[in-house]
Amino acid sequence: MGRVLIVEDDEMRCAWFQERLSSHVLDVTCDVREAKVWLEEREYATILLDHDLADEHYFSNEPDDERTGYAIAAWLASHPDSQRDAQIVIHSLNYTGAQRMLDILHDAGRDAEHVPFPYLQTGLRI
Repeated sequence: MGRVLIVEDDEMRCAWFQERLSSHVLDVTCDVREAKVWLEEREYATILLDHDLADEHYFSNEPDDERTGYAIAAWLASHPDSQRDAQIVIHSLNYTGAQRMLDILHDAGRDAEHVPFPYLQTGLRI
């Protein structure tokens, strides 16, 4: 089974991913810097991205591009040869943030999809 990067801050979601994907090697973080280092060092089959990675993001209308999942999407967009074969799934319930992430990835020629977490729970295909 392939390695999976999970960028997520919610402990219940992390526990669900860890249980559901127990046959995979999982790297789980809510730290953008750590995720970027792992993306440079490791090869992933799947990348699961949340947008809001800190409590203050949940009720803010202001983008925080350096500390949200958007930073990871932007990193992937600006490194076209990195993680080229990885399946990228944005599982955020922040639809505006998720759309911005999809847009930057698609504009860079990346294949990515947005599957909000509740829907992901019934149909994760890894």
